[in-house]
Amino acid sequence: VTHGAFSPGEIDYERVYWNVLRKRLNDVRNYVPVNVINAGIGGVSAKSSLPRIDSQVLVHKPDLIIVCFGLNDVNGSLEEYINSMEEIFSKCKKSGADVIFMTPNMLNTYVSEDTHPDHAEYAVVTAKMQNEGKMDSFMNSAIELAEKMGVVVCDCYSEWKKMSQTQDINKLLINRINHPDRHMHKLFSDMLFEIIMADAAI
Repeated sequence: VTHGAFSPGEIDYERVYWNVLRKRLNDVRNYVPVNVINAGIGGVSAKSSLPRIDSQVLVHKPDLIIVCFGLNDVNGSLEEYINSMEEIFSKCKKSGADVIFMTPNMLNTYVSEDTHPDHAEYAVVTAKMQNEGKMDSFMNSAIELAEKMGVVVCDCYSEWKKMSQTQDINKLLINRINHPDRHMHKLFSDMLFEIIMADAAI
């Protein structure tokens, strides 16, 4: 998602949420240019990212770190996910940076007719995890952890849950499984912008 992967072979860095956020921040605060380093790697989990936090994130001495894990982690155990998130939050906070935990989007709720044939089998698995509450459990537990540790929460997942009451969530997932479309990337950037600028004098 953080790579801006919208369809097979298509990477759109202009419309990925962190770049939309960067441009919006620079529009209103152009006298203090904002730089963004995307340390996200497609397909990884919180646990597999632990060894690279120091070398790929903290080494840059960031003022703000936005953490977003869950879409891949839900394939594993809740205990492993929460333990890894606790270590990530702890490392980030100890660095002196401000930290935001941004919850990701929902997974698909059924297998769409236009799901890529190569991904249809996995779409069955992800729909089950979403519909049977596993994804909800992961997000609720991570939010509880973040709040306990004093990490600001940008709860995009809850917005998706609200939308799911009136909209077909699958249609907001460009790969019909777990990657949000461009409009939903803007939702991420808008919600992050509101949190970041909440106490700032624009």
